[in-house]
Amino acid sequence: MGSQMVKSIMANPAMELVAGFDPAGIGTQLAPGLKISSPIEMDEVLKEVKPLVFVDFTNADAAVENVKVAARHRVKLVIGTTGFSDAQFDELEAAIKDTVPAIISPNFSIGVNIFWRLVGEAAKLLQPYHYHAEVIEMHHAHKKDAPSGTAKKAAEIIARYMGMGTGEEHFVYGRQGMTGERTEEEIGIHAVRAGDIVGDHTVLFAGIGERLELTHRANSREAFAQGALKAIEWISTKEECGLYTMEDMMRELVWKSKN
Repeated sequence: MGSQMVKSIMANPAMELVAGFDPAGIGTQLAPGLKISSPIEMDEVLKEVKPLVFVDFTNADAAVENVKVAARHRVKLVIGTTGFSDAQFDELEAAIKDTVPAIISPNFSIGVNIFWRLVGEAAKLLQPYHYHAEVIEMHHAHKKDAPSGTAKKAAEIIARYMGMGTGEEHFVYGRQGMTGERTEEEIGIHAVRAGDIVGDHTVLFAGIGERLELTHRANSREAFAQGALKAIEWISTKEECGLYTMEDMMRELVWKSKN
């Protein structure tokens, strides 16, 4: 995603890439006169270039530290990193709150954000009829966290609209052995890791004699990058500090509704 974001930003005439950080690519030229720096130089580089927005697609440990540095410099944030523990997210939120505007999402694809909305509508409409819900996600062999943030958010949406509260206590991550009968309030979450799959997500609602499936498939990482570019544009206009979501952006730009 880092490489894809670099390509997409540099191809956008409304944006200027002023810095990049990656311990594995230190010194690599992004553009004439613009090189990738070490994360340990981040404080110094941000002070020098004074960017408007900082974009993070790294890992949970690195992202927490990156956000702290960027927030100290009052740089607005777009964060697509996933796999945060509750403690890490609390740390992230503390650095952002009352300091900078930040948009955080486990998935910046516009299609995925429509997918989440459709999942919520389907869960709400099917709730009285006691349909079972399962979430299946597929990613490439190198993805480190499971289930994906996108799948987990889909499960959280199902739980909310089916009246299960936050839902965490109802999640069942895969099944093995003599598990007994499935309960009505279980939400199964299943992760596949294989090959170079960019990202597939399916939510299955199964009733007696039928099933309904909602699926989003990403054909390339450009889908995530294009949504992230929209997020960069949008968060750059925000002055009120705090955490925003892609749903906030979509509501303002697309749905034009507070519902």
